[in-house]
Amino acid sequence: MSATNRPAVTAQQLLDKARAIAGLLRDEAAAGDVGGALTERTIAALRGGDFFSLMLPRCLGGAEADPVTALQVIEQLSRADGSTGWVVMAAGLCIGTAAAFLDDPAIGEIFASGPVPIIAGHGGPNGVAVAERGGYRLSGNWRYGSGTKHAAYIHSGAVVVENGAPRRLPNGEPEVRIFVTPRRDAVLADNWNVLGLRATGSVDYSITDLFVPDSFCHPPGILVPKRGGHVYRIGLLGVAVIGHTGFALGVGRRALDEIAAFAREHSGPTGRLRDSDAFREHYGTAEAQFRAARALVYETWRDIAATIALGEPMSTRQITLARLAMSHVTSVAADVCSFAYRTGGGVALRDGPIQRCFRDIHAGTQHLHAHPLILRECGRELAGLAEGQSWGRFGLA
Repeated sequence: MSATNRPAVTAQQLLDKARAIAGLLRDEAAAGDVGGALTERTIAALRGGDFFSLMLPRCLGGAEADPVTALQVIEQLSRADGSTGWVVMAAGLCIGTAAAFLDDPAIGEIFASGPVPIIAGHGGPNGVAVAERGGYRLSGNWRYGSGTKHAAYIHSGAVVVENGAPRRLPNGEPEVRIFVTPRRDAVLADNWNVLGLRATGSVDYSITDLFVPDSFCHPPGILVPKRGGHVYRIGLLGVAVIGHTGFALGVGRRALDEIAAFAREHSGPTGRLRDSDAFREHYGTAEAQFRAARALVYETWRDIAATIALGEPMSTRQITLARLAMSHVTSVAADVCSFAYRTGGGVALRDGPIQRCFRDIHAGTQHLHAHPLILRECGRELAGLAEGQSWGRFGLA
């Protein structure tokens, strides 16, 4: 599929734009939180800045961001507003993998002209796709469809069924595929009553008896792109890890910034917070822990970027370290946000950026990618207890 007439944007330009719109995103965060979706002003700023082209291949007019720059963009957006960073990272995953891995007929329909369409949804295999001539009959119910309220297409995972039974891969596992379908064919629930990340609008949705042509689906584990460069060799899993990591980095940094500003301006029960030895000690510890976790993230992804630049896939050890870094920085960011919330006292109790950071990061810790199982599997591989095994979505096999 050749390039469209969509004007290309570079990843560095997106990073500069993320810094430029930070003020607007901060200003809109509270309204998005109340409304259960990103505001019209936020979506307009993201569209106007071409942020949904972050992971889109250059041949389709996208930025095709390298892993390190993609991390930095999501980090900057999440620092301004966690929900905005979350929606962009979730949509970036769905848009980038659809553009890289779908067949040409689907690309021609989805990406041929106009602005970059938002694709969002849930890739877990919660649906059933009955194989038919020329495609599949898709049905299912999916939870946590981040960004679906803003989407034109829905990204959904499903188990393939043939002759009344799950179709098996050569390794004996059930075959799973990712389907990209128009949002008009999905029924969205109105059930996003959650602690944090409220503006992501991550509602549940259902699809019933929808025929999906072959060209509108791809295997979730595919690593060789049909268009685009070497960055897509990190696969769907790699893009997901980048997104969740960038989110945690941004929210953790914002919490530290906010509590430092609070300390400069407010007094506590025992006097000015800025003069408190206890506060200064705890803040220094939080900064050290956060910066160390961030350094591990960027050390890991710079190494991965060098590998894929040579056209090679990530090694099992590199995937382990990427997932370890994500798990670690998410945990550290949660501790940082808890420290900021406790230190903020009654101010943090009320609606505002400290409270929102606390709620958003603790919503993020509930995602399956942050489950302790991932950390256990990382430890198993690092200890040499998983020889010959490779990573799947939630573990080594």
